[in-house]
Amino acid sequence: MPGRRGARAPDPATGRGAPRPVELALLSSVFVVAACGLLYELAAGTLASYLLGDSVLQFSTVIGAYLFAMGLGSWASRHFERQLPAHFLRIELLVALLGGGMPALLFLCSAFVPGAFRLVLYLLVGAVGVLVGLEIPLVMRILKRHVQLKELVSQVLTFDYLGALAVSLAFPILLVPHLGLVRTGLVFGLLNAAVAVWALWLFRHELRRLRVHVLACAGVLLTLLGALFGADAITTVAEDRFYQDRVTYTATSPYQRIVVTSGAQGHRLFLNGNLQFAERDEYRYHEALVHPVMAAQGNPRRVAVLGGGDGMAVREVLKYPGVQQVTLVELDPEMTRLFSTQPALKRLNGGALSDPRVRIVNADAFQWLQTEADTFDVIVVDFPDPTNFALGKLYSQSFYALLDQRLSASGYAVVQTTSPLVARQSFWTVVHTIEAAGLGATPYHANVPSFGEWGFVVASRRPWRQPAKLPEGLRFLNLQTLPLLFDFPQDMAAVPTGVNRLSNQILVRTYEQEWGKVAH
Repeated sequence: MPGRRGARAPDPATGRGAPRPVELALLSSVFVVAACGLLYELAAGTLASYLLGDSVLQFSTVIGAYLFAMGLGSWASRHFERQLPAHFLRIELLVALLGGGMPALLFLCSAFVPGAFRLVLYLLVGAVGVLVGLEIPLVMRILKRHVQLKELVSQVLTFDYLGALAVSLAFPILLVPHLGLVRTGLVFGLLNAAVAVWALWLFRHELRRLRVHVLACAGVLLTLLGALFGADAITTVAEDRFYQDRVTYTATSPYQRIVVTSGAQGHRLFLNGNLQFAERDEYRYHEALVHPVMAAQGNPRRVAVLGGGDGMAVREVLKYPGVQQVTLVELDPEMTRLFSTQPALKRLNGGALSDPRVRIVNADAFQWLQTEADTFDVIVVDFPDPTNFALGKLYSQSFYALLDQRLSASGYAVVQTTSPLVARQSFWTVVHTIEAAGLGATPYHANVPSFGEWGFVVASRRPWRQPAKLPEGLRFLNLQTLPLLFDFPQDMAAVPTGVNRLSNQILVRTYEQEWGKVAH
């Protein structure tokens, strides 16, 4: 009977047969299938968090939709009764194309039809999830020819979990930093296609229309290989369209997608698609961020800059000759590497990151504050806006309490605090959170054309005072206009808010609501 072909000869001692090549091949396929399936899920969640913000929400909804689709696929597998190897082969080819190409397709969609991104995202997640849900049940039914049920379940689940473990570790540590999302997806698509080729060879005697299956495998492999060789072109086309200006530097780290463009506004920096500065007017932002506290402190010697891995804030800090040491705490080493080695980017920060007074620490600022023993005369807090809970913790009462411990008795801290005009509730939430941590909060704002009206807050134990002197050569601030930054018109005046705590993270939800209204 065909179902008995390839059965194992029993071992005299145990009564069990040694694994046959077909069994080992199929179990290895389970490992690859599980690894690829999890990778597509992680890639979709990562891209959604890059382009839509709020990583917790995006990963939660993507994973939920993916698992639901897998359940549908598993349920549908019972309707496949005959020609199981042929069905398995076709499903592998479809997963290879859709799953492997998903990051590239989503990148292109975000650039050319951004309004359809969510729809395309969940259609692809659903389609890949259904196909992945079909894979394991079909493999188990094929393996059932050769393996007893008790061994079958344990072996399949073991290889399934091992594949998932391998990818979950490799994805953030090796794959995304070294290959990028587009290449990673295509490489794993090729692995799925390789499983299909393997199945083609193993079951060549059972497959009807063998030539058609051979051509299908060849077509999928050639498509994925062509896309892999053109991965840079795909990414460049998508990003040039998305960012409008020419993309000059890109990097994908475990923490974010870094893109630097060059155009009419000079260089611009984007993190996960969000503008961080434009060369044309960044001086307004960084002068407003740094000098009100540096000049008011009087004689700052030890300064910490949290975030700001582009070195612009450090550049402004170093305009004070009395500064003896600047500690830059930046989570992403790729940021500090780019802005300390690329000539055009070093020019923007005046080579500040190479100054001997600057010490670079690549660490999470929250954890660094918990373990750091030194105190500082000035602390500049220059984080991205609280678009997700990982960033929201850096705007929490707990964080500002740690900040208080690291400030000298006469020290000042300053926090960049989104727009008091567009995100009024969010801005005043930060002010009230700083006050809840026991610090005095002095809010102010400045107009930065690339961002609009932008807000900052001085946090200190002593009242902020108007400085008597500012450094020479500033392009935006002077002693006459500085007091105007602390005057809030009616449409930006204080409003009652809650306090952003680690336990509630109300700021992230408020920020998303306020900026979401602008985006739509």
